[in-house]
Amino acid sequence: MLVRSLIAASMALAVAGCAAKAPFADDATVAKARYSDPAQPSITLYTMVNNRTGKGGHSALLINASESVIFDPAGSFYADIVPERNDVLFGISPAVEQAYRSAHARSTFHVVRQTLPVSAAQAETAYQLALANGAVPGAFCANATSTLLSRVPGFEGIKTTFYPTNLQSQVAELPGVRTDSYYEGDSADLKDGLERSNAALNE
Repeated sequence: MLVRSLIAASMALAVAGCAAKAPFADDATVAKARYSDPAQPSITLYTMVNNRTGKGGHSALLINASESVIFDPAGSFYADIVPERNDVLFGISPAVEQAYRSAHARSTFHVVRQTLPVSAAQAETAYQLALANGAVPGAFCANATSTLLSRVPGFEGIKTTFYPTNLQSQVAELPGVRTDSYYEGDSADLKDGLERSNAALNE
């Protein structure tokens, strides 16, 4: 029964945005794309939520540290101008951040964004943990994200979970969190959203 449940969860997450892949951009490409956001250091949890069932489909973290990256474990996002290395997306400018949310928001899913201001040391710890994590298997997005968060000083109370909305609920209880939700009513096909976001960034 447990194996069957995990297989079902894996299939659901793959449809929503968790799909195992492990590109490995070279150093020169990563360095060229590097983006440092002058805003206060922060950690932002993204949760892709099914509009019909309210269940979570994917978890990811935007980390604004010495550079701005997205830890997108087992994620599907790609863009020609966004290099990826072991589930870390580099060069996350405001335009790329918007493209990331737009790619995932569609008629079937919306994106909940929970931002927490942190110290430079906390942000850098999260950043280094993301770089060191390695590629994540499909259906382990919330597990990897919650595990990473729990290892950041000040976030030790985060419990490891396989469920994106469980992690979302835990983060909602943290002091100082800012939350918003992003909706789009376009095609339910994630591939279509990814292609449109990529085209927009290439303009």
